[in-house]
Amino acid sequence: QVVPVESGGGLVQFGGSLRLSCAASASGVSLKTMGWYRQVPGKERELVADITADGRKTYAPSAAGRSSIFRDDTKNTVDLQMSSLNSADTAVYYCKVDAATVGRKGWTRYESDIKTYWGQGTQVTVSP
Repeated sequence: QVVPVESGGGLVQFGGSLRLSCAASASGVSLKTMGWYRQVPGKERELVADITADGRKTYAPSAAGRSSIFRDDTKNTVDLQMSSLNSADTAVYYCKVDAATVGRKGWTRYESDIKTYWGQGTQVTVSP
């Protein structure tokens, strides 16, 4: 079981910056891609940025150039740094973690199918 917990949201000034953090409590799993999504009422949840287990990063066009995503596998965390915030960045931000359960049969290590886990979300509001 993986439980992602977000922190760092709140009210931010137009043109300002923020850092969102996600800590995934996890045991007996192998964390795969971790990332940040956002959603506004009436719209689908959309990718902001994600990072694979081997460090490959993907950014949405709206976030590229002003965002950075980091992961620390020693702490099971993934952070998102965003700058030059504008009204279009106002949304609920969700942490997404893909993970596989790790098991053993004798000396053989195996992994289950990958499952996706979502955090509860954190509100980010950009004020004019």
